[in-house]
Amino acid sequence: MPFQLCNLTLNPGEDESSLRLLVAQRLGIRESEITSLSLVRKGVDARKKGRIKLVYTVEFALRDESALTAGNDLSRLEPLPERSFPKLAPQAGIVIVGMGPAGLFAALRLAEYGVSATLLERGCEVDQRARDVARFWRDGALMAESNVQFGEGGAGTFSDGKLTTRVKDANAPWVLKQLVRFGAPPEILYAAKPHIGTDRLRAVVRGIRGRLLEAGFEINFGSRLSGLRLHQGRLSGIVVNDEAERACGTLVLAPGHSARDTYAMLHEAGVALQQKPFAVGLRVEHPQALIDAIQYGEKAHPSLPPAEYAQAYNNDRTGRSAYSFCMCPGGVVVAAASEPGGVVVNGMSGYRRNSPYANSALVATVGPADFADGSALAGIELQRLLERRAYQAAGGGYLAPAQSLLAFLGKGRGRIVSSYRPGVTESDLAALLPSAVVETLREGILFFERRMRGFISAEATLTGVETRTSAPVRIVRGPDLQSVSHAGLYPTGEGAGYAGGIMSAALDGIRVADAIAQRLQQS
Repeated sequence: MPFQLCNLTLNPGEDESSLRLLVAQRLGIRESEITSLSLVRKGVDARKKGRIKLVYTVEFALRDESALTAGNDLSRLEPLPERSFPKLAPQAGIVIVGMGPAGLFAALRLAEYGVSATLLERGCEVDQRARDVARFWRDGALMAESNVQFGEGGAGTFSDGKLTTRVKDANAPWVLKQLVRFGAPPEILYAAKPHIGTDRLRAVVRGIRGRLLEAGFEINFGSRLSGLRLHQGRLSGIVVNDEAERACGTLVLAPGHSARDTYAMLHEAGVALQQKPFAVGLRVEHPQALIDAIQYGEKAHPSLPPAEYAQAYNNDRTGRSAYSFCMCPGGVVVAAASEPGGVVVNGMSGYRRNSPYANSALVATVGPADFADGSALAGIELQRLLERRAYQAAGGGYLAPAQSLLAFLGKGRGRIVSSYRPGVTESDLAALLPSAVVETLREGILFFERRMRGFISAEATLTGVETRTSAPVRIVRGPDLQSVSHAGLYPTGEGAGYAGGIMSAALDGIRVADAIAQRLQQS
């Protein structure tokens, strides 16, 4: 029976094969008694600059457990029962809209039950999508249905591919194992802060598509949900691309947080929606070497990964928060618009995180008090307003407005150096955002500087605007995970207002798939 041992430490650059000897020394046994050893968790402890450690948790087995002495800091691991999936009869009329993490993992989970479905994706398959996005970044030629927000893999395909989440869910290991199965690097199974990288994530998406086709799923690209059909208060069909009707009694709706026309259609159809707070702001970019020096110290070991950070500030007087979001070490700032005449910025990293720059969103919370009216869609209008201001300020062509961090704070001038393509125009970023957001961001940045000395630097550049941090709308669902207004409609993922990243969206998609399977078992 395996054991687990925590808090084993190595210096940066030390060979991980020495972990076996460390376990033996900790337990007072011969190294030869350890028959197998694998990593459970690996992280960086950078609390003491100049004395940075790599911290491990390992799982191992012994030839003779009687060699152990009492008092060892060990956890005996009971074998986890394998999850079984009862095979269900084939079902007609199940449709999944959206091929981001929620939609794809809902489909993968249904496949475990032997149930197939039709997948509809408004955008392109991932390889064509990557070509369209590259052309947009190069020439400013925006494709309305094939961009950073729309297409196979969802918005997270053009990101850092982070897999961290605050959601506690027993399905999390299953998600990670599926990702590795389809091409993700194996270290995501034990890394304290796992990520895939946008380059590897595209291959994973292709692998998932292949699995679903083998399982009998029908996949249609260029297929936008444009209407719902009801019969006696229950979903009976859908409309695709404003013309084709399809019978559908179970609709898994995973639209992504930028499907504004989908939200408008749902609102028109009487689907229960509600306003949802989100955050808006800017993206800050520093030299990665500067962030490494702040986090690790000036003489950090070259084997350490590019340093990350996560900061948050709360103003008790106003009730607003400012925080860093979607931090991309060794990454680039990318154009992420999905509508003409608006500029949106985001961050992206490859698997190796080898860009010379680090970037992160710096955002402040907004909510109903900041929206123009009480409509469920009012948050979308705030996003549009800010994105159009940014487009106009930069002079069009999807150039982004940019400003040195020092100038934004009123502390002088610094160089404007940005990885954003197709390019930037120096602008007054404070004029683009609500004054309360600007005030909160400035307070937050000063607070971050106290936590990370050197964060306020002449080398830091801000670009704007960051508006797509999460969905501005929630599609209201009940305890059975169906829409409270339209039976048979299962909203899921980030676009439905129930997740905030790749991992939590995938977990929510699984939750919905399990609810559908349970309903089918009982029917």
